[in-house]
Amino acid sequence: MFYENSELRKSYLVSTSSRPPSNVRDSLGTPRGLHTVADKIGAGTPPGIVFKNRTCTGRHFNEFTDEENAGNLITTRILWLRGLEPGGNAGGQVDTYERYIYIHGTNHEERLGLPASAGCVLMRNLDVIELFDQARVGDLVWIED
Repeated sequence: MFYENSELRKSYLVSTSSRPPSNVRDSLGTPRGLHTVADKIGAGTPPGIVFKNRTCTGRHFNEFTDEENAGNLITTRILWLRGLEPGGNAGGQVDTYERYIYIHGTNHEERLGLPASAGCVLMRNLDVIELFDQARVGDLVWIED
């Protein structure tokens, strides 16, 4: 993943889908191409806090059961992406926003760098705070292999 705005030009260690890259709905693949930050969710919440349906649960991932923690939880911050390529990652069966594709923190930082998500871009919790604090709605995000 590559993120750039006038204040920040930086690459981060991330994990993307454990399935092949795909922009198609229900594929669970990470969509490729040019995106924009459509929404920012979670400002001011503590690192490791868990979100469900884009709502803060008020609980840190360590407060969840081992079974709940086995999967990837959405933690710390959410940058909700919108595709900018009609027919590629925007609209119809390939719409990144309608697929609820986010950049977010993870409860499994040890897996970063390996394919591990169900389509989202996973980051270290402190890294996603840094990115979130610099990001503006409308900033561009490029996702590639």
